[in-house]
Amino acid sequence: MTEVSFSERMRQLRGQRGLSLRELAKQTYYGKSYLHELETGAKPPTAHVARHVDDALHAGGELSALAATRQGIRRRVFVAAAGVTAALPQTLLAHGRHVGSGTPGQLAERTARLRRLDNYLGGADTRQIYAAEVETTTRLIQNGVYAERTGRRLLAVLAEQAQLAGWAAFDAGDHPDADGKFRISLAAAREADDNALMANAMAFLAYQQLATGRRGADVASAACEAAGTTATPRVRTLLHLRAAWASAVAGDAPAADRHLGTGTTLLAEHDNRPEPDWVYWVDGTEGEIMTGRCQTVLHRPLRAIPVLERALATFCDTQARDKALYLSWLADAYLDANEIEQACQTATSAVRLASGVGSVRPQQRIDAFLRRVEPHAGLPCVADLRALVAAMPPRPRRNDSTTPGTPSNPARSEPH
Repeated sequence: MTEVSFSERMRQLRGQRGLSLRELAKQTYYGKSYLHELETGAKPPTAHVARHVDDALHAGGELSALAATRQGIRRRVFVAAAGVTAALPQTLLAHGRHVGSGTPGQLAERTARLRRLDNYLGGADTRQIYAAEVETTTRLIQNGVYAERTGRRLLAVLAEQAQLAGWAAFDAGDHPDADGKFRISLAAAREADDNALMANAMAFLAYQQLATGRRGADVASAACEAAGTTATPRVRTLLHLRAAWASAVAGDAPAADRHLGTGTTLLAEHDNRPEPDWVYWVDGTEGEIMTGRCQTVLHRPLRAIPVLERALATFCDTQARDKALYLSWLADAYLDANEIEQACQTATSAVRLASGVGSVRPQQRIDAFLRRVEPHAGLPCVADLRALVAAMPPRPRRNDSTTPGTPSNPARSEPH
């Protein structure tokens, strides 16, 4: 007998209780769209979320137990769940060169499924998958015959896919490839006349500049201006949060505070327009993470520590890469507050989570922390941390020499 999953059992129990998603959202204080993602398996539940849903559905601990079981799910399950085994886009031309008006929507849905892989896998695991999507959609655009409106929608999908592929290359440490993919995205978004996607491509390029030792604040601010006030609230939130980070890295505290204020204010705004899927993860937790990171790099530990601790409490260990990265910023904040043992303890948690993750960035952040804590090398907690790092498996190989977290570039980090 096949064991029922958390998502299946949650859906069954909600049906038995006669509750709509909207009614369940009112009882749990989680968003309707988030609960839908839990029911469809698009997002895994954290232990905290599982308890709330379990209580609301009177499951007697059953959902909490299923959520705990899910934590051990293997990578290939995520890949299968995302629909990677579905037909590749070029097969849509199997019966001629005509591309129907529904094709861009099919590709957009596939891209949305693939995007969820980034919650659990690093760029070293996903970059080939994402790059293949860019290649096949490009061939579809080049070889297909379609109406003008369909062509613009195909270009918008290509822009999204190129952003995913660029992000995976960035995460794997291949900055030349990331830069090329982000520029493909920018060109496709411009040709599709999609200002929001064009602005997001600019924001990615700003992060790419930061990662390679250049200033990215001007480009990040320009991205906010490119989106203007006509973009949806979540898109504008994301762009302002990224501009805040770029400003903080540049040491421009007033600009960072201004963008943070705008971004967090926009989180509370809603209108009747649907948000694009590529901002599905932008929420209050993301606002806190970005706020904490900015305050850390601006050396304001008393502001950084509370928001980072609060946000990290919502992350489960299956989100190993992101949780390790955010723990590394919290460790930096503790170090600035002269809480050396707490800083080392937090960094130790980051090291354990980062082991085996297909991303170069957690290890780079840990290396940067070890350099910062060097003046306290005589403390036992520092010695223990160094021993743990030395015992960890080798990190993923990278393709270029300039990386976030190197001695010449110690404060660089990432978009989501």
